Amino acid sequence: LSNLETIVLLSLDAEAVGSLKDGINFKKSPGDGKCYIIYKSSEGFKACKNQCKHQGGLFIQDIEDLDGRTVKCTKHNWKLNVSTMNYVNPPDSFLQDELDVEISNDGGLQLVELNPIDPWLADPREPLELLEGEVKVTYMTHACMELKLGQKRFMFDPWLKGPAFARGWWLLHEPPTDSLDRLCAADLIYISHMHSDHLSYPTLKVLSERRPDIPIYVGDTSRPVFWLQSQVKLTNINIVCFGVWQNIDEHLRFMILMDGVHPEMDTCIIVEYKGHMILNTVDCTRPNGGRLPQNVDLMMSDFAGGASGFPMTFCGGKYTDSWKADFIKTERKKLLCYKAQLVRSLQPRIFCPFAGYFVEAHPSDRYIKDTNIKNSAQDLNACITKLAPDVMTWTPKPGSVLDLGVALRDPTNSEAITNPPACAKIYKDSWDFAFYVDELNSAISCEIFKHQSWIQFYYTWAGFKNYNLVVRVIETDDNFEPHPDGYNYLVDFLDLSFPTKRPDREHSYIETKNRIGVMRYVVLHGRLWDDLYIGFQNRISRDPDIYHHKYTHFITYIKVSYA
Repeated sequence: LSNLETIVLLSLDAEAVGSLKDGINFKKSPGDGKCYIIYKSSEGFKACKNQCKHQGGLFIQDIEDLDGRTVKCTKHNWKLNVSTMNYVNPPDSFLQDELDVEISNDGGLQLVELNPIDPWLADPREPLELLEGEVKVTYMTHACMELKLGQKRFMFDPWLKGPAFARGWWLLHEPPTDSLDRLCAADLIYISHMHSDHLSYPTLKVLSERRPDIPIYVGDTSRPVFWLQSQVKLTNINIVCFGVWQNIDEHLRFMILMDGVHPEMDTCIIVEYKGHMILNTVDCTRPNGGRLPQNVDLMMSDFAGGASGFPMTFCGGKYTDSWKADFIKTERKKLLCYKAQLVRSLQPRIFCPFAGYFVEAHPSDRYIKDTNIKNSAQDLNACITKLAPDVMTWTPKPGSVLDLGVALRDPTNSEAITNPPACAKIYKDSWDFAFYVDELNSAISCEIFKHQSWIQFYYTWAGFKNYNLVVRVIETDDNFEPHPDGYNYLVDFLDLSFPTKRPDREHSYIETKNRIGVMRYVVLHGRLWDDLYIGFQNRISRDPDIYHHKYTHFITYIKVSYA
């Protein structure tokens, strides 16, 4: 505990403690305005921050709660039982982090939190002046950036060819023509997490054929980044601990941090060169639980939204086109506000929105493309300019280069950013659909799918059961109509049986229509169900319309490899 200190978040005197009612109490700190929840019962006090663990929303009293123990998040209606600190909607999801409650001799109360020392403050280095051309940041496409740091070249999240999430996402920007050569010539690569717009197997296949021993760094997540390593023959994958400096040379080091909402898979990174910090939060919902370095020289983050299967893959009930459009519009605004507020609080010298330049380009997904409107980088940068006018913003184009040394000395210097030549292609207009879709559809005729027993084998291997949910899976064509050679089956996850009709007992029910080529490719090659869900390759209806966190969390990452 030598690297821990305690901080007092809220203090109440004896009179204020005496005024606390039984049940839920909302209290605001007069110092910083942050909100806390105190639950009072005959057994004493429990307390937590007024912040939903899902996506950081504020809780309010749940008017449907008759026992006075539950609060409801204003963002997505998640519900927390403060008496147990368990989330009850969705059930079987998170456990809220508690604060220590200390009662003083005079009857006062303090909410106390263990406060770890920020790891990037270990072994601090004074910034040295950067020469022109010494640190250059080149945007490639989506979340792929190349950092030239002295004599080293560092590449982030190289998705440079092919689709992501089966056939659902395609690159919006055309990478520079030499991007694959630059990838293969890099000194080190960071891959933030397992999603295929960051862990791109079509890209890594090229890398493994040309330079299999290139050093690749990933965080020590409980879900390994290279969970399907047999797909590529890369021989120098380094799994590093969180919050520890990795020294590359005299001037260059980096540190990988985990996400506060999805620590099992999402990571972000701080790169430091000659005392100058670059923060890349990638896709993290709450990077490092919200504790991040202030006044970094360059900060990069996602911005677009529209990267979830919800609500685009949902149908029936309230999920009309107009409801989806209104929901998406509201969520986009929330994301813009959150990102802009984060930048204002951290005050980086320069900010660059990235990791959102994808498009649902395949003709069969035209409905998704037209409805799933995303934020633009210009929208976010305009918000930041209003909220934090001292922060320089950069809206990158493929091949554009930021010279960090020049920008830090004079943000108004036109030579700080070099745009691609006028003849350079910015947006993709061709994606080689047939090659990748044919590869997926080749799984349809595989021998194992001629035998219906594959269904029982697959779900029995996965082992998810003892959950009162019945799911109907229908294999479909591209228009989500039943495929003439597809299966239509039920899975009862209470006892992991495969009935011919829905059971008579009361149960939750989900119907999911999966495009047959993607579904069978996922099964055959041990891919994630995220290819179906985030890739917009299925349609889902629920009765009742509730979120089954335990089921979704499990089934999303189901993977089988028939080697």
